[in-house]
Amino acid sequence: MSDKNLSGTEKIKMASRGLRGTLSESLGDSYTGAIREDDQSLSKFHGMYQQDDRDRRLERSAKKLEPLYSFMCRLRLPGGFLTAQQWMMLHDVAGKHSTGTIKITTRQTIQLHGILKSHIKPTMHSFNLNGLDSIATCGDVNRNVCVSSIPAQSAIHEEIFGYAKKISEMAKPKTRAWYEIWLDEEKIGEKVEDDPLYQNRYLPRKFKVGIAIPPHNDIDILINDCALIAIIENGELKGFNIAAGGGLGATHGNENTYPRLASVLGFVENDEQKILKAVYEVITVQRDFGNRSDRKQARIKYTIDKLGVDRYREEVEKRLGFKLQEARPFEFTERKDWYGWVKDYKGNWHYTVFVENGRILDENGLQLKTALLEIAETGLAGFRFTVNQNVILSDINEEDKHTIDTLLRKYRIIEHTDNAGALRKNAIACVALNTCGLALAEAQRYLPTLISKIEPLLDKHGLQNDEIILRMTGCPNGCGRSPNAEIGFVGTALGKYNLHIGGDRLGLRLNTKYKDSLNEEQILSTLDELFGVYVSEKNEGETFGDFSYRKYIA
Repeated sequence: MSDKNLSGTEKIKMASRGLRGTLSESLGDSYTGAIREDDQSLSKFHGMYQQDDRDRRLERSAKKLEPLYSFMCRLRLPGGFLTAQQWMMLHDVAGKHSTGTIKITTRQTIQLHGILKSHIKPTMHSFNLNGLDSIATCGDVNRNVCVSSIPAQSAIHEEIFGYAKKISEMAKPKTRAWYEIWLDEEKIGEKVEDDPLYQNRYLPRKFKVGIAIPPHNDIDILINDCALIAIIENGELKGFNIAAGGGLGATHGNENTYPRLASVLGFVENDEQKILKAVYEVITVQRDFGNRSDRKQARIKYTIDKLGVDRYREEVEKRLGFKLQEARPFEFTERKDWYGWVKDYKGNWHYTVFVENGRILDENGLQLKTALLEIAETGLAGFRFTVNQNVILSDINEEDKHTIDTLLRKYRIIEHTDNAGALRKNAIACVALNTCGLALAEAQRYLPTLISKIEPLLDKHGLQNDEIILRMTGCPNGCGRSPNAEIGFVGTALGKYNLHIGGDRLGLRLNTKYKDSLNEEQILSTLDELFGVYVSEKNEGETFGDFSYRKYIA
């Protein structure tokens, strides 16, 4: 592809000297809270987005002030695990350098908001001192690798968790730019590091890898660009089905953009070298064939639809030097988190805390952030994050369970978790307003209120224990995975949402738009009607998603 056909972002990447750009100079621009325009693209590869407080734009504009710029920063946490010591560091950093809220993302990691430009380097130093970094958690590279988060699911969870770490390291950019810019590491020579995977182009768009352990689909495996589905027989990991082409983002009014679930390419036996090579080559085919002129068409889902699944598989196999085996059968039976206490095969205990929309803070009489800090200070529990935005207090010895349980009860965390309704526990929302520049409507700030108004409708129709999966996003980019829910809300304007129905409960079928741009009153009246029909006409054992698909879409 000639340079004249490349998007502006492609040109910035290629001229960036291994993602360095002028970020160091941007940090020295004391006259502004922002960084330079090209560096805004490059900063994403370092794990951050420049944002501003949209609630205060008009106020600051009236005072002839620039927007209140700050940065959102994510951690690279393959498999989503922090030690107690790392959690205490994160708590400290959140208080000193961000808004104070610790946010669990739908990619099984943590992000902090409101970091001022002058606070970025201290934040990164703290991460590094505790064995963490933010490399490649944003940008056109492989992002945080997700894996089924509940250790009690399988005796071989640790083995599969290990693959997440290995894939993350394999697909990490080779540049030392992060260490030089944020940690003041001395640059050795002028030559830019060789990176056989990313070269100087990186990928056409972001790339996400996930690993599922059937029969649990807690990570929504088929929404990933590259998906590994563990095949377990007689307690032994036989290998993985490899799938590719998932992605949920779209653009309102652009029919050439759409959500898509990954297509299974084949099976790879449990040989570490072969499995890592398979993931590597799925990435390289996307690197070489993905669209670099139109970023709205640059995700792997469009590459696969353009080439065809068979052609994509053939190209992967050519680079692998071996054929993928025929995919092995698998079955998913659920994708919810396991709340409360669960014991694993080792005899260790794990407690899953309900964290509404992933926001960890002390609010509305619930001291969740304080409780988790006090638990971390005991050193008796690890912290695992789920893609459903909850935290698992993990790997607790039998003799220590009482200590953790006492703290959970002291701060009413068990009461909070137990009392949350089924719909609320299965709901997800993206960040949206006030910080996301793409948001058209509210999501995480509004969904709890909306659910409180939906719950009486569930009570009315006797559905209060029906574990319907509901999700909301402030725009059609899909960060809150709304296209893969039984009920999905997609923001179109302030206070307005498209209503999507018909997704299945297991995450194997996307939903379909049912009504456009509903306000709250219209949402509630529509759901009231849908729930009534569902109760009166559903088949035995039929879920809301399957019923609404059969009734209104199929």
